Amino acid sequence: MTGFSLGLVLVAAFLHATWNLLAKRAGSGGPEFVWLHGALSTLIYLPIVVVVVAIVRPHIGAAQVGFMLGSGTLHVLYFTILQRGYHEGDLSLVYPLARGTGPMLSTAAAIAFFGEHPTGLALAGAGCVCIGVLIIGGAGGRGPVAPAVVFGLLTGCIIATYTLWDKHAVSSLAIPAVLLDWAANLVRATLLTPRALRRMDVVTEVWRKHRMEVIGVAILAPLAYILVLTALSVSLVSYIAPARETSILIGTILGVRVLKEGRLGVRMVGAVAIVAGLACLALG
Repeated sequence: MTGFSLGLVLVAAFLHATWNLLAKRAGSGGPEFVWLHGALSTLIYLPIVVVVVAIVRPHIGAAQVGFMLGSGTLHVLYFTILQRGYHEGDLSLVYPLARGTGPMLSTAAAIAFFGEHPTGLALAGAGCVCIGVLIIGGAGGRGPVAPAVVFGLLTGCIIATYTLWDKHAVSSLAIPAVLLDWAANLVRATLLTPRALRRMDVVTEVWRKHRMEVIGVAILAPLAYILVLTALSVSLVSYIAPARETSILIGTILGVRVLKEGRLGVRMVGAVAIVAGLACLALG
């Protein structure tokens, strides 16, 4: 992994943990919250997409359109299941489980299907990251944890799927990262619009209670993922996917300190494993 890719991933990690804190605060918002920040993201990033397309002039054929539609569909599942997880459990429980399951599966799939061959040191780093995630997630949370665990693991499976899908889109099909993410947001907003129109009273209430969270996620979620997609376009999935999980350290601290979820000690042990894994990935 190059220093440039590592830098992109680290910045993305800070942004990702921050928007997940905001999403947790709006945990009861459900699909209406997802629709609001998806629609707002589409509007906010439209001028940037227009400029990028005008400069880069990417080829957009049937394959590119198909992958953009597929990415949007996967992200609908991702955001709605993640939001349900935050409704059921702690940030410092759901977030590590979701972020940990994703890289374990995507790294294995990248080796199996993309023919990637990471070094032994990089694989050891990926293993350390995953072990740290399991330690943090195993610390549990407040109240019943089973539903939150289920939704966290489901989210992780979707993360692994869209990571591989979007990797192919930006590296093999040459779709600009900002265009792919914008198209995914547009698809997400479009698919959720019928529900939003039927439940406009709920949408209005979510906007009234969580306006700042909506705006924050609308700005930070696409920006974080655009940085990751840019890194994916020049680096291996099996390096980038685990390195993203440094956001777990940040998310865990935010959950414990800001949301008062407790259990900092054991989760910091897991965080040390994650940092060690990141070092191995960078050296590998």
